[in-house]
Amino acid sequence: MGKGLTTSDRIRDQLKSKGIRYWAGDNISQVVTDKDKSELIDELTEKFEGVLDTLIIDRENDPNSMDTPRRLAKMYINEIMGGRYDKAPKVTAFPNVDPETRYGGIIVTRAELISMCSHHHQPVKGVAYIGLLAGVKVIGLSKYARIAQWCAARGTLQEELTMSIANELMKHTGTKDLAVYVQATHGCMEHRGVLAHSSLTQTTELRGQFFNPSVKQEFLDYIKMQQVFAGTRT
Repeated sequence: MGKGLTTSDRIRDQLKSKGIRYWAGDNISQVVTDKDKSELIDELTEKFEGVLDTLIIDRENDPNSMDTPRRLAKMYINEIMGGRYDKAPKVTAFPNVDPETRYGGIIVTRAELISMCSHHHQPVKGVAYIGLLAGVKVIGLSKYARIAQWCAARGTLQEELTMSIANELMKHTGTKDLAVYVQATHGCMEHRGVLAHSSLTQTTELRGQFFNPSVKQEFLDYIKMQQVFAGTRT
């Protein structure tokens, strides 16, 4: 690195030179290495030290605040915004073409999500229900949740997240017939502003045959079954 150039400066310069957008909800793993992530945590720790200092928190003597800047840095890079810096999960696809064994029905899965509102950096917590008509290939069941969680681990809006999950799953499954329903609570609604403690936001993305009323209704019925089942497991 050049003199005085930070890791974030260097990565930002690379993104600009390659014409890669780096909004809060974008994945930039194509230019971020594991070494970069470690350096970003170090850099971000210093920044969070400044934040706590400006909030007039005695991080040198308060035992609850001494290591908070590094905890925050690791949380942002490795966890709540990890979907920006990590590559997409590896997905194994299985052929679904044999006339005797081909599955042609609806697949519905459930993925628990934690994301972050890009406006206020407050948590967004919820569930995605994913439905699709099987195409010429299917993917491992756990991968639906892995992909949805990877899409969620960044700063985004729920509307964008719903579409992002749909786009990624269409890419990996090859199907044109897909639906994603997300329901979530938002910290920016619950912890500040209107303090809406019982607020639930719901978003849906329908594609292909899921605009067909009968297919859409079957998907919604499966969601109700999943919700009942999930309720019996808690």
